Amino acid sequence: MSADETPASVRERLASSETAFGVRTRTAVALVGVTALALSVRLFGLGSRVFHWDEGRVGYWILRYAETGVWEYHAIIHGPFLYHVDKFLFGLVGPSDFVARLPVAVVTGLLPLSAWLFRERLDRTEMVALALFFAFNPVLLYYSRFMRNDALLAALMIFALGFYVRLFDTGRARHLYAGTFALALAFTTKENVLIYVLTWVGAAVLLLDHRFTLRADAGERLALARGYVRSGWTAFRHWSPHLLAALFVFLAVVVFFYAPRARGVSGPGLWKAFSNPAMFPAVLEAGTVGAWEEFASTWAGSHQDHAYIPFLVHYVETLWQGAAPLTLLAGVGFVADRYRGDRPRDLVSFAFYGGFVSIFGYPIATDIQAPWATVHAVVPLAIPAAVGLAIFVRWGLDAIDDEDGVSAVLAAMVVLLVAGQVAVTAADTSFAHPQDQYLDEAGTEENMLVQFGQPADGLRPTLETVEYAIDRNDGTDVLWYGSDFYVADETENDDWAAEGNWYDRLPVPWYTELYGAEVDSTNDLADVESTAAPVVVARADDRAGVESRLDGYRAFEHELTVHGSETVFFVDEEYVERADGADPDGDDE
Repeated sequence: MSADETPASVRERLASSETAFGVRTRTAVALVGVTALALSVRLFGLGSRVFHWDEGRVGYWILRYAETGVWEYHAIIHGPFLYHVDKFLFGLVGPSDFVARLPVAVVTGLLPLSAWLFRERLDRTEMVALALFFAFNPVLLYYSRFMRNDALLAALMIFALGFYVRLFDTGRARHLYAGTFALALAFTTKENVLIYVLTWVGAAVLLLDHRFTLRADAGERLALARGYVRSGWTAFRHWSPHLLAALFVFLAVVVFFYAPRARGVSGPGLWKAFSNPAMFPAVLEAGTVGAWEEFASTWAGSHQDHAYIPFLVHYVETLWQGAAPLTLLAGVGFVADRYRGDRPRDLVSFAFYGGFVSIFGYPIATDIQAPWATVHAVVPLAIPAAVGLAIFVRWGLDAIDDEDGVSAVLAAMVVLLVAGQVAVTAADTSFAHPQDQYLDEAGTEENMLVQFGQPADGLRPTLETVEYAIDRNDGTDVLWYGSDFYVADETENDDWAAEGNWYDRLPVPWYTELYGAEVDSTNDLADVESTAAPVVVARADDRAGVESRLDGYRAFEHELTVHGSETVFFVDEEYVERADGADPDGDDE
């Protein structure tokens, strides 16, 4: 104790420290509670929605990879994270819709914990609000229950940002390694991780501009710039060993995921290199330079050659339906933070810039009108939105303390309106209508989160009947008929570049592969007439012709996309009745 400190002042500081510890503990417990809820809502009924077109093709090729042990990176089907992780999980517990979606659900379910990494930049109310947005925002929730990389990428980038922020706040090297590990994993998910890097650099430049605008004249700004250069150089010299080690971590993760697997075939392969170390240079090249060349050749072309305005309108409409309160509160939080106090908080401005630019940038970057792209605006905007929501919470609490009933009621109305809109929209889109084109029976409110490649509701029971038939049949199990589905050589479908008509079957190939079906196709009705396959699949336009060649089959008609893809499953009546729990004579089994 120094000479000018009195015992009373020491006691006050100890009491203040204990209070602060208690507040932080309660905040941490609250974040853990929100995270538990986030995981629960993501895992509940995770396998109930039928696979989307995109889930179906990737899932099918993961099953083929699990069987053959052969894989190489192709940018058109995005990063390798899900391939390797799902292959491992399939081998561990078996493949299913639930297991395939599990990695995305778990990583995004843990996202509310990332709010704790910003505890020096956000107060406790803002941290809890941020965790709640991460847990229950309808857009993020819907695509957290989806075997796609977008929500996974967004979550990993927030964790990376959080660890890097902790690095600046604490100066502890472990945060550098944790952030780099999360960043490296993000690089294995999807190619638009580069957009994140660009928006981060742009946001950092704007933050630097904040510093310069606070200086009165050119001399002060020049002095500030020189100070940054000197401190940056000093920091680089001090941290260079850690930076090199972190770079090694980054490259190790990237090479592990991007390196080809070549079991039983010629060419370099990661596991083959351990028995033949001379192969490691080729493996390293394939996992780094080769992967980059594949990316550049695929995405540096004309995939974004489309009109901008329709894509922007679709993006904004999706954002409005799935994240209107969050988007509006992000603006409130950014403006309030910018003009409150001596200067705006870097984290709040940084996140707002990244999210705001994403709204206008992704309609350029995407090759289709993809509602999942809104995830990349929602996640960064959640940070200033948490600041905005916390303003209304504090306003209400202050009004209660001041016995200002009107202000308390208004603040409560805002908070309850936000909570109610989020809850209702999340329940409608993720649970009540996860694969419906409309959210109402009248068909007036379009479900913007359901992308065109999602099969319409009702397909699951038919797939279960198909599975029952496949399990009890020998020989060809499923015969595809018609020009939309015919493939001359079915073995071509084992590779990522399947024959064109195969894609019109999606997502059914995931299920037939999952069920172990023997599949064939034809353009000849005579083959349909002579087939012994218990399942025949054709377009609805061909229904009459196919039905006239089949005897004892029951027809089930479904959409393989949201609309415009009417497809009929003809299933041998014997298997239908048995699947329904009755024998062919109608007696209960």
